[in-house]
Amino acid sequence: MGNPVTTAPDRALQTRYTTVDGLAIRYATSSARPDQALLLSPWPESLYAFEPMWPQLADHAQLVAVDLPGFGQSEGRPDLLSPRAMGEFVVRIADHLQLDRLHAVGPDVGTSALLFAASTHPDRFRSLVVGSGATTYPLELGEPLTRWVHTPDLARYEAMDPRRIVAGALDGISSAYQLPEHVREDYLSAYDGERFVASMAYVRSYPTELAALGPVLPRVTTPVQVIAGARDGAVPPTNGRYLHDRLPASRLDVIDAGHFTWEDAPDTYARLVANWWART
Repeated sequence: MGNPVTTAPDRALQTRYTTVDGLAIRYATSSARPDQALLLSPWPESLYAFEPMWPQLADHAQLVAVDLPGFGQSEGRPDLLSPRAMGEFVVRIADHLQLDRLHAVGPDVGTSALLFAASTHPDRFRSLVVGSGATTYPLELGEPLTRWVHTPDLARYEAMDPRRIVAGALDGISSAYQLPEHVREDYLSAYDGERFVASMAYVRSYPTELAALGPVLPRVTTPVQVIAGARDGAVPPTNGRYLHDRLPASRLDVIDAGHFTWEDAPDTYARLVANWWART
């Protein structure tokens, strides 16, 4: 076990680092409360994706937001860049930070990781919130995710400016949310150099990993809230319906948002999460 989480002011998302399994992992916490919630960074963003709803959610639980290894500003390792391996690492993070029976929120790449984790460690999670992450098999993906998953040669992406790739993805955030400059820079710098191409390994594992996920979904007994964006062009909402049809204890909400539901509609997202926590 590692050091327990310390607290930070609820109104500010303040980051720090800890070492888990030899990797420098960035995280942020809010003030202590009886319930605890682990928030996993989406891709190609970071834990700052939770900043718009941090104060609202911090009223309901102690928040621990984490940049997953290889994403955001956390160090990575190739053997962790698949949903099953990442799910096991999520449990190691929880052990290190002394979190137990926790709520977990994992949009985007966190979705498949949390579902695998809950399937093998059902006693560790009180509830899950997932969505905007690929889950169907056969895969049902939009762009640019289809290209990123299926392109046979990464040389094109290795030759591109990773900041341009990430900036292009961030253009999918609704104009109703003005991405703060410090957050945009955090996202861009997180995938500088070789980091973006390295992080692609996670989604490129989907053809194999999601084939394995489908059969375990009926065995996930943890209550799961699925939030999907009705206008998600990268991960169509059929992925959310796929989960809802197979999970034994789930709720599906399709909201008026694109892929980045947590930034497109933060008030709605926070309300759904808080209501789910209260019910579970």
